[in-house]
Amino acid sequence: MTRILRTPDERFAHLPGYGFAPRYLTIDDRRFGPLRMHRVDERPADAPVALMLHGEPTWSFLYRKMIRPVVAAGYRVVAPDHVGFGRSDKIADRTAYTYQGFVDWLKQLIEALDLRRITLVCQDWGGPIGLRALSEMADRFDAVLATNTLLPNYEPPPNGVDGWPGPIIEAWAKTCRESDDLPVAEIVAGVSANRPDAAIMAAYDAPFPDASHKAAALAITGLIPIRADMPGLSENRKAWQVLERFDRPFLTAFSDGDPSTKAWERVFRERVPGARGQPVVEIAGAGHFVQEEKGEELARVLIDLLRRTYR
Repeated sequence: MTRILRTPDERFAHLPGYGFAPRYLTIDDRRFGPLRMHRVDERPADAPVALMLHGEPTWSFLYRKMIRPVVAAGYRVVAPDHVGFGRSDKIADRTAYTYQGFVDWLKQLIEALDLRRITLVCQDWGGPIGLRALSEMADRFDAVLATNTLLPNYEPPPNGVDGWPGPIIEAWAKTCRESDDLPVAEIVAGVSANRPDAAIMAAYDAPFPDASHKAAALAITGLIPIRADMPGLSENRKAWQVLERFDRPFLTAFSDGDPSTKAWERVFRERVPGARGQPVVEIAGAGHFVQEEKGEELARVLIDLLRRTYR
């Protein structure tokens, strides 16, 4: 029987700059039964929603510098932890995780909370998961802020990225595939322009008391479609067909220090109608996890997008 693990609450006590009340939702999985999914959910409840999606191997702690300013500006923030990450339940078997599973879990959360007037904020794997969800429930989404993310389609330019997936992503996928454990905080530090301090590093490690809790972190990179025969590729191409008709605001704000995703910025800007006429934003002095290093700046970009969308 597959074990469902739950990180002890005490590991989340006194995290620097976080301190948000935990909120949980039970979602139903046809394979594993009920799974508890955590989110930060800061209100006003009737305001437009900034749905902030983390990637690998982070969790909603990544968005702590953005949540309060966006709420103070009058918007609701929902920042979930994907199943297998953060305070959400963790399935101990890495083969239990699928790309479609992550999309379906997110869609269940959106439907259960009846989120509408959503601005999707996505980075890293938050993009492949969130943009797929958007493509299947587009009427709930009003805007997108994409930063250091991608939606793999294995198509040649201009519809895709030349040389995809490239040596960085191929090496990372190989590392995860062949490993039984991951040094989560060191991974965050390794792709940052500046190394986080010890307390921040400890917070990124907090959800993972030991390797048994890291099945999702080990599995998720291997699910990204980096070959033409991989599951999820046809669904991603269908999602691109929706994005090619998405004429609501779509803003890219990539950092200047993330070679693994930078090329996708052009694809989004050229293929998504809603990106036309949007400002060209580049976040200087940040690596892959731009929310960690330049969260306050990215929050200002998001607030400006929200105000323009809902003026």
